[in-house]
Amino acid sequence: MSSPDLKNEIKVIGKKAFEAKYELQKVSAKEKQDALLYVANKLVSCKDAIIEANDKDIKAGIDNGMHEGLLDRLRLNEERIEGMALGIRQVASLPDPIGRVSDSWTLENGLKISKVSVPLGVIGIIYESRPNVTADAFSLTFMSGNAVILKGGSDAINSNLAITEVIRTALSEKNLNPDFIQLIPFTDRAAVGELLSLREYVDVVIPRGGAGLIRMVCENSKIPVIETGSGNCHIYVDEFADVSKAIPIIINAKTQRIGVCNAAESLIVHEKIKDKFLPLLSDAMNEKKVELRADEESISFLPNAKKATEEDFGTEYLDYILSVKTVKNVEEAIEHINKYNTGHSESIITENKETAEKFLKGVDAACVYVNASTRFTDGFQFGFGAEIGISTQKLHARGPMGLNELTSYKYEIIGEGQIRG
Repeated sequence: MSSPDLKNEIKVIGKKAFEAKYELQKVSAKEKQDALLYVANKLVSCKDAIIEANDKDIKAGIDNGMHEGLLDRLRLNEERIEGMALGIRQVASLPDPIGRVSDSWTLENGLKISKVSVPLGVIGIIYESRPNVTADAFSLTFMSGNAVILKGGSDAINSNLAITEVIRTALSEKNLNPDFIQLIPFTDRAAVGELLSLREYVDVVIPRGGAGLIRMVCENSKIPVIETGSGNCHIYVDEFADVSKAIPIIINAKTQRIGVCNAAESLIVHEKIKDKFLPLLSDAMNEKKVELRADEESISFLPNAKKATEEDFGTEYLDYILSVKTVKNVEEAIEHINKYNTGHSESIITENKETAEKFLKGVDAACVYVNASTRFTDGFQFGFGAEIGISTQKLHARGPMGLNELTSYKYEIIGEGQIRG
C-alpha cells in the first residue's frame, strides 16, 4: 500500500512533467543542443561528487552481497562519467528529430497534408542498477522534446540523485525548466505502482532492467509500455566458420561485460567442427574463468563442463556461464535460437554467404549479426549517441531506441476553405 504522502508527491511530479512537456516543445533545436553540451561539461566537472555518491551505493551493494555482474553495472568511475558526457555530446550533434516531414501530398480537393514528427510527451522510465541510464535517458528525451520521469533502482539511489541534481542545476543555469527531468526519490516499491497509474500525466512507460521488472511493468501499467527485453543472446559457430574469428568474438561477447543484456549467454556449434573447435573454446573459456554447461553431444570435448539442463538454454545468466549446444545444420540452429531467445541479439560465425543469408532471414530478433560480437547492440555503437534501451517488441520501436524512436507524428492539413460534401 502506498502512503498518502508518497501518492501525492508522485502525482505532483507527474503534474510538473505534464506542464513541462509543453514548455519543452517551445525550446529550439539550437537551445537543446547548447543545453546538452553544457550538461555534459557539468557532469565531468562534478565527477568527484558523483563518484562519492556512487561509492555509497557500491558499499551498500557489497554489504548486501550484490553479485559481481550487478556491481559492475552499478559502478561509476572517471572513465564512465566521461563516457556519459561523450554520449550526451553525440546526441547533441544529431539532427533534431522534431518537426521532420516524413511525407506530404495534396488531395484532389486541394487539401495539403503533411506527416510531421512530434514528441511522445511525458516518458516514464523505470530502470535498475545502471546509473549511466540517468544521463542517457535525459539526453535522448530532452533532445526529442520529451519531459522525463525517472525511477531508478534503490541500489543506485545516491548515484541517480547526484546525476539528476547536476543535470537540473545545469538546466537552471541555462534558464531552462529543471522539471524537464525529474527523479522519483523514493526507494519504496510502491512508488513504481504509483508512477504506473499516472495515465493522465504520463504518455508512455519504458522499463529497462531484468525480466522480472519488465514483466511487472507490462502486467501492472495503466500507461502504454514500450518493452525492453532481457537478452538471452546466442552465437552460432557454423561448419564454415573461421575459427580464428570465432574465438575472439565469443570471448568479447561473453566476457567484456558480463552484466549487460547484449552479452552472449548461449553458444551453438555445428557438429562437423565440434572436435576441432570445442577444445579451443574450452581453453579460451577456462582462461577467462567461464563455466560451460553443455549438451551430451558437446560435453565430451569440454573437460570442465557441466551437463546443461533445459533451463540453461533459456537463461540470461549475467554471469561467467555459457551454455553450449551442438546442431546438425543452420536450420536446427535457427530453430533452437527462435525457441529460446528473447528477441534481442543473435550472431552467426561463417564464411558461407548462403548460410549467413539463411541465418539473417530466419532468426527472429531485433539485431542479427554475421561475424561480429553481440556486444555491438548498443545505441552509442549504432551512432544514436545513447539509448533508452533495446526494444525486443515489434510495435513502434525495435532494437536500440534512439531519438527517432522517442517520437510520434501528427498530420498537419492546410486548406483554403474546403468543406466536406
